[in-house]
Amino acid sequence: MPLIASPARTQAIINRYGLNVKKSLGQNFLTDANILEHIVKAADLSPKDDVIEIGPGIGSLTEFLAKNSHQVLAFEIDEQLIPILDETLSQYDNITILNQDILKANLPKVIKEHFEAGRPLKLVANLPYYITTPILMNVLQSGIHFDAITVMMQKEVADRLVAVPGTKAYGSLSIAVQYQTDCRVVFEVPRTAFIPQPNVDSAIITMTKREPFDPVPFDEKAFSKFVKGSFQHRRKSFWNNLLAIFGKDQEVKDRLTNVLNAVRISPQIRAEKLTIEQFIEMVNALHDEGLL
Repeated sequence: MPLIASPARTQAIINRYGLNVKKSLGQNFLTDANILEHIVKAADLSPKDDVIEIGPGIGSLTEFLAKNSHQVLAFEIDEQLIPILDETLSQYDNITILNQDILKANLPKVIKEHFEAGRPLKLVANLPYYITTPILMNVLQSGIHFDAITVMMQKEVADRLVAVPGTKAYGSLSIAVQYQTDCRVVFEVPRTAFIPQPNVDSAIITMTKREPFDPVPFDEKAFSKFVKGSFQHRRKSFWNNLLAIFGKDQEVKDRLTNVLNAVRISPQIRAEKLTIEQFIEMVNALHDEGLL
């Protein structure tokens, strides 16, 4: 039988089931087997690996994951796709499909129930574009150790994840991801590789856990909140964003000036010029000054 990802079979599945493709759920089905092979290669899958997939659609990527790993656990929010997945993936006995919203699932509990301890765990997915960022942050903050994360997303979002200080794409999302992982763009995927065709091109990102920064922030939640506040008004100076966070009382201004002098950061710089290390140094200095 042809691969699910072949254009002819994908269209046949859509036609046979009268599938109502939901743009609201970011449903675009990949129909290029070469790209799927590259994704599996980027994920460095082996028969020892257990895999989490998010948004399997009609099973195009799931099929490749099942062939190259020990077991696949896929989360699909769209109830209409469950019987389709049961049919398209019926020949594989190492796939479990859960009709659940990944953002509402108790991921540590689900993983413990479905996977045996001790195996490498990887996340491989073609993420729904409309909730890429919430899914990524939910996964990174879950406390689960993934040996690697390999995901497809809108190219614009991928550019933001890997952006470096001083670039237009660099922001709080860049810092949130790079604080926890080493991430890189592996390759780009044209919009023509999907049915139906999205309005944007895509990119494959790989992420692996990075070594902790030294020093670490005094509190990670406070660090995250401060970083977001620092980018609240991108076109304004770091100083103006600090005043928006802490207020314009003269005593506060004096204490902020002391902090900036201590960490040797100009108040006129913009947040996009600051490295993660500088943000950590800044948040720790603000804590020492009693402002956080």
